Order: sequence, then structure tokens, then C-alpha cells
Amino acid sequence: MDTLSLILIVIGALNWGLVGIFQFDLVAAMFGGMSGVVSRIIYTLVGLAGIWGITMLFRKRSRPAFMQDDGEA
Repeated sequence: MDTLSLILIVIGALNWGLVGIFQFDLVAAMFGGMSGVVSRIIYTLVGLAGIWGITMLFRKRSRPAFMQDDGEA
């Protein structure tokens, strides 16, 4: 799930880069405009992936044993 989300986040970021630099929306161009059904589905999936990406920022990552917080001071 994380990998799929990251792929969608990258697609969204690249699309926004194209919009910002060239005023060209690749998703809309490929799938029938911003109001096209397929485009709206892709935009929704990218948005959901962005929300999932926020959760990835706050997850505990595995750390080496010497860095583990075992509660001892």
C-alpha cells in the first residue's frame, strides 16, 4: 500500500509541476479534461494517496537496537 501511495504521490507532484511550469495538466490531457470521469478518479486516488502519505510521516520506524528507547535513564 505504501509503494502504491508513493507512486501516486509522485504522479501528482509531477502533474502539479507541469501545471506550475507549463500550465499543462497531463492527467486532464490524457483522460478527457478535468471534469472527465477517469480524470476525477485519478485526482481522487492521488488525493487519498496524499492523505496516506501523511500517515507515513508519523509512523514509528524500526531503529537499530542501540537507538531503542527502553525507558531506562
